[in-house]
Amino acid sequence: MKTVGELLDRLQELRERTNETPLFNPVFQLSLDLSRLLESGERSLDDFESWIAELECDALQSRAAHLRRLVQPVLPEDNRAGFSAMLDKEPGDFAAFRQRWEQPQLHAVFTAHPTFLLTPQESEAVATNAAQGGKIDESACPVPGKRPDITLDYEHGRAMRAITHAAAARDQLVGLLLEKAQKQWPDQWHDFAPLPFRFASWVGYDMDGRTDIKWFDSIGFRLAEKAERLAHYVTTLEELDTDHPLLRELRPATDCAQERAQDFAADLSDPAALSVAANRLTATDPRKLLSLSGTIDRLDAEARDCDDPARAVKLKTLAAAMRADGLGMGWIHFRVNAKQLHNAIRRRLDDGHGSELNLASKGALARLRKAVEDVRPLQTNFAALAIESSTAIRQFIAIAQILRHVDADAPIRMLIAECEEPATVLAALYFAKLFGVEGKVDVSPLFETETALEHGGRFLDALLAEPVYQEYARNRGHVAIQTGFSDAGRFVGQIPASLAIERLQGRLADAMKENNLNDTAALIFDTHGESMGRGAHPDSFEDRLAWPLSTWSRRRFMRAGIRLEPEVSFQGGDGYMFFANPELALATLTRIAEIRPAETDTDLPPDPFYRRTDLSLDFYRAIRDHQHGHLESRTYSRAVTAFGLGMLNSTGSRVSRRQSDLSADREMSLRQIRAIPHNAILQQLGYPVNVIAGIGSAADGKFEEMAQLLRDSERGRQLIRLARAANALASVKTVAAYGELFNSAYWASRPYRGTESHLSEPCQALSEYLVKDDRMGVFRRLASRLRVDALKLHRLLELIPVESSLADREPIRRAIGVLQAVRFALFQHMFIRVVSIPVFSRANDISREDVLEMVFTLRVDDALAQLRRAFPTEFPRIDDFDLTETTEYPDGGDAGYDTIRRDYIDPIDRAYALSRRITTAIANEFGAHG
Repeated sequence: MKTVGELLDRLQELRERTNETPLFNPVFQLSLDLSRLLESGERSLDDFESWIAELECDALQSRAAHLRRLVQPVLPEDNRAGFSAMLDKEPGDFAAFRQRWEQPQLHAVFTAHPTFLLTPQESEAVATNAAQGGKIDESACPVPGKRPDITLDYEHGRAMRAITHAAAARDQLVGLLLEKAQKQWPDQWHDFAPLPFRFASWVGYDMDGRTDIKWFDSIGFRLAEKAERLAHYVTTLEELDTDHPLLRELRPATDCAQERAQDFAADLSDPAALSVAANRLTATDPRKLLSLSGTIDRLDAEARDCDDPARAVKLKTLAAAMRADGLGMGWIHFRVNAKQLHNAIRRRLDDGHGSELNLASKGALARLRKAVEDVRPLQTNFAALAIESSTAIRQFIAIAQILRHVDADAPIRMLIAECEEPATVLAALYFAKLFGVEGKVDVSPLFETETALEHGGRFLDALLAEPVYQEYARNRGHVAIQTGFSDAGRFVGQIPASLAIERLQGRLADAMKENNLNDTAALIFDTHGESMGRGAHPDSFEDRLAWPLSTWSRRRFMRAGIRLEPEVSFQGGDGYMFFANPELALATLTRIAEIRPAETDTDLPPDPFYRRTDLSLDFYRAIRDHQHGHLESRTYSRAVTAFGLGMLNSTGSRVSRRQSDLSADREMSLRQIRAIPHNAILQQLGYPVNVIAGIGSAADGKFEEMAQLLRDSERGRQLIRLARAANALASVKTVAAYGELFNSAYWASRPYRGTESHLSEPCQALSEYLVKDDRMGVFRRLASRLRVDALKLHRLLELIPVESSLADREPIRRAIGVLQAVRFALFQHMFIRVVSIPVFSRANDISREDVLEMVFTLRVDDALAQLRRAFPTEFPRIDDFDLTETTEYPDGGDAGYDTIRRDYIDPIDRAYALSRRITTAIANEFGAHG
């Protein structure tokens, strides 16, 4: 086998042998074929690298094709023409037109979840190919560049780049909306203030689960965003009129913001440095701009008096951008954990028993209710911010400083993770009032944990019944909540999570109606990611938007007379791909505008999925229980953590393990690994368990009845489209193959009868070492459980017609199979090499056995560091010394450890690096990381 084509053909040939021997594993057999070629010298790591490069290219092309398919058409002229044609079909009522387009169809939040898998060059190449109308070719495969360090600054820069493209695309659509209004309602169009989309980011403001972001980092980011957005406004106005009067205000304001951003880009831990920066920011400066309301009024007035229709549209387009974004690239989201708020509020309510205050009690709720009513606002400054030790309080003081000294108009979201008690929200309201920002802060509880989803309905009933919350919501104009699909999809499974969140959204509509909050909007932030394992439906963009906020949910709000403001996240390097260039950004926003996720047809016939609750609820509970069984299973936990996080590339500035982790890899808990790396490991193991496991078992005993319900239901068919997409890339055989790496009998038998006599010693060593290892049994048991469930899933799917817009996935599945086989061969190469290294003495409490285990758990970098220390190739030589006395030793018999480095250490290093490239390729075939 010399080419990738031959590898693909060989895999197909091996798969056909499963008809004769069901237990035969074609993926592992192909890996053995490749391993024998590598260990015999017939093929080298150079050949492996060549195969991987070709498969990498195929995967990047596949990703570009999938991205284009989701948002096509991609050519700007097609999208502008399509959007205008859609507007021409709108009803001729100006009031209805304004009502539709003066409220966001979608809030897009650019978050920095650790999904920066591709290099900037790869992202650019994929996006460029996806955005063009021609054939996707090898230009989607740039020469591999050095992976950048994924720092917070890097993430923030990529987020701002994506928002810049999004804002430019929105301007084009706003211009078309204004042209439509100008043409159809020439006497009224000046009253039109379009706002089809809003953008936001939490990059640099999300404090949940991390301590590496300092408060002055957040202030610095906000100032930098202000300077960048003002620069965009200046550029837009200069294109219209290089001597426009407003430039005399906006240019100095831009310079001022840039200077202050530079001040806060420094380390302000020292009080003296902070004092200088803070005094400059808070000082009176004629260049300082804190509100755009006057600027917007002047632009609107100029447009009204303008005789040039095209210029008038451009003036109002700029005013619309300012109205949407304010003095920043968009709105910002701070995020804290409920525990941080609990600790902070106990300090304020402490009457000698504060540490014993139970926030779940009615007594605590009553005390908080009165505290919110009675609190007196306090003035703060940057010194108060600097000395504050509580993360939650520090965030509120930072918000106060931003509103006072950066942007007085743009509201700020306060997201509360793991929020399970109404008292937590009242605690946030207390601090908002304490620091005088309650009129500009939107407190938003996050429902993502098992407990939060299970009890979320009662939580909302209790919270919305609180008079202080009702007053606050009416003042803000909406009730804001956040639902999460990452942790929810990990702990209860992606499909049960989606259905649980859907029910929670329905309960919100009911609670708002029951508490007479119909006059406020429902702002629902669904933080799903881009992969099917994080809540993104891969079949179509319409499914992608409807999966987290279904037609049924939207209908509940519309029938209650509640305006809906949907909000979704575009997460990290994956999500930013939709806005990686101006063409894709325009295509993405055009598709969203066409789909109109804030609306739905209330006259559609009811979906039987919600009427036949005797079936659908049992189906949901059975899948949830099945998923929960995996999560609590020692087998599943051990399999997922068998390689630690060593199979994954670093993809973000946020650590992949929770920061309190001290446990060894063997005892690593699934709850210690964050959701995205957990899902990424499932991709790499070959089976997206949290997406498809349990569906087949849930239908067991009622296949015909369940299939009929899913066929007749819009939501049911959507569920099946997700399951088919995941199942098309899944391989139980691959899961089982990972166990064979640790099969003592395999290694003992491999050189049997002299087939590979040159490997007798390392294979014997591996066999002896692995005889007590548990991983073979773990993967075999997991594969058996998955197989039983998969057989039932296949039986269910056979009863439901295929209904998917996805292209044939079999070529992708075969490519993934070959990638896995190549990786298995590389792992075997590493195992053989590491046991062949000569025994070395224990140093610094690290033994040879420790190094072996490091390699087996893919802590390869650690292992290599120990090996290089045990076998140095750089050390003092006799010629380095200038001595008068002669010596005859060394006599040339000691050549050092160069041979060990060349034959063992360097091949392990290279094989591991190649295996990490396979990780990226597999993720690209799935369409996202994690």
